[in-house]
Amino acid sequence: MTPEPLHQPAQPTRLVLVTGPSGAGRSTALNALEDIGFEAIDNMPISLVRPLLAAPLERPLALVLDPRNRDFSVDALLALVADLAALPEVIFDLVYLECSVPTLIRRYSETRRRHPLSAEGTAATGIAQEAQLLPAVRARADVLLDTEELTPHDLRARRRALFSEPLAQPLRVQIESFSYRRGIPVGVDLVFDWRFLGNPHWQAELRQLDGRYPRVAEFVGADPRYDGFFQRILGLVEYMLPACTQEGKSQLTIGLGCTGGQHRSVATAEKLANALAQGQWHVSKRHRELERIAAQAAGAENV
Repeated sequence: MTPEPLHQPAQPTRLVLVTGPSGAGRSTALNALEDIGFEAIDNMPISLVRPLLAAPLERPLALVLDPRNRDFSVDALLALVADLAALPEVIFDLVYLECSVPTLIRRYSETRRRHPLSAEGTAATGIAQEAQLLPAVRARADVLLDTEELTPHDLRARRRALFSEPLAQPLRVQIESFSYRRGIPVGVDLVFDWRFLGNPHWQAELRQLDGRYPRVAEFVGADPRYDGFFQRILGLVEYMLPACTQEGKSQLTIGLGCTGGQHRSVATAEKLANALAQGQWHVSKRHRELERIAAQAAGAENV
């Protein structure tokens, strides 16, 4: 059935639906969206979303929809998402937050809260129920966000990078450096391996620096294989981005990996992000291993 038209605003309505397993950071994400100007509503019944959107909206809207609510079902949520994605007056993203089961269990243990799907059982029981419910929702998500090692501050920063841009340019490019030793990041669309280049780690004067330092970037760029590989990747991405925009894709995430995730991948992520930004694309970047090191250092200082 064709959805009824919404109230016709002067410009498209910006709508973000947030979902994912309980304990993955939905409330923190919703607060972060509220901080950048969204009207934010938690635990929204699916049946009330369309009536809400039928009224005039003064600002962008963010809603959390999840299995806590009695009218929640995966089929109902996917039907709603399909309707919203088909509406020309709505610029829409479905955001799925996730993290590992051990982390979810630890978070429930630390807060001593009951899992909403397991009022009489353990948190692990409720987490297992959600794990069976949500794979189809995750597969439909426009934005996958792994909160495994994100602090509330980090999550707010990621939200600001993803959703504070003007409505006229919905496609966002996320560049993420990482270490292959710690695995490929969740949700990346493209992955490029930079381990074949000379490694600054083996240079004593560069080992304690990272790829944001000019000396490290110069060392990485001096490898005779670097420029040809970089230019091919830049050309490929620049070729893809207009097609992604035409398809209606809202985010393209590019992972750049090396052994330790501190030198070659960081230097290249910085260079690629700058090149795409010069092409007027909306670009954000994340250095996963540098964030982890900084978080560990901050934790040690607070001990």
